[in-house]
Amino acid sequence: MRLLVVEDDPDLNRQLVTALSDAGYAVDAASDGEEGHFLGDSEPYDAIVLDLGLPKMDGISVLESWRRSGKMMPVLILTARDRWSDKVQGFDAGADDYVAKPFHMEEVLAHIRALLRRSAGHATNELICGPVTLDTRSSRVSVNGNPVRLTSHEYRLLAYLMHHNGRVVSRTELVEHLYDQDFDRDSNTIEVFVGRLRKKLGIDVIQTVRGLGYMLSPPADAK
Repeated sequence: MRLLVVEDDPDLNRQLVTALSDAGYAVDAASDGEEGHFLGDSEPYDAIVLDLGLPKMDGISVLESWRRSGKMMPVLILTARDRWSDKVQGFDAGADDYVAKPFHMEEVLAHIRALLRRSAGHATNELICGPVTLDTRSSRVSVNGNPVRLTSHEYRLLAYLMHHNGRVVSRTELVEHLYDQDFDRDSNTIEVFVGRLRKKLGIDVIQTVRGLGYMLSPPADAK
């Protein structure tokens, strides 16, 4: 899952990027409204963390512009605790949720998990496909209750497929959503990660749809 952080405070920006990266997300960052608007308008993010008090272009204007152009990604706004009017304005502009400053990083992570879960139509932190369970809260994967150790890229790939269980996902979509902006993207690496995942999971849940991409579905004996 790929996220964008738009925050002008360099320390907070860095802390958010680090925490979200450590939680298993691919993360891009912007330090002003113009850069954030451009990235959100041109890149396919699964969710965005957006500060309202930004230089060059304020957060409300950024958000309103995204929504006018049809961008539907979930947006979590950051706002000062005593500015209730910011929260109202943010929701009216198209925000999906907010976190008030100062905040605990775990609070932001929980809000992001909820936004991603809801946008994909899931009710809980546990994503299940047959015997495979992925807990987005702990970033743990198990098969029939047995833990499976995955690398960060393997986890991102499985998490994206689990969030979009039952839908064909193209290699291009996977590349766009698994890697941050600075990563040397190569669609051939997706095949490598899929092969590793199949081997580690030990069951046939990742189906290759020839010419289209991949789809996650329970094995026949688990339906």
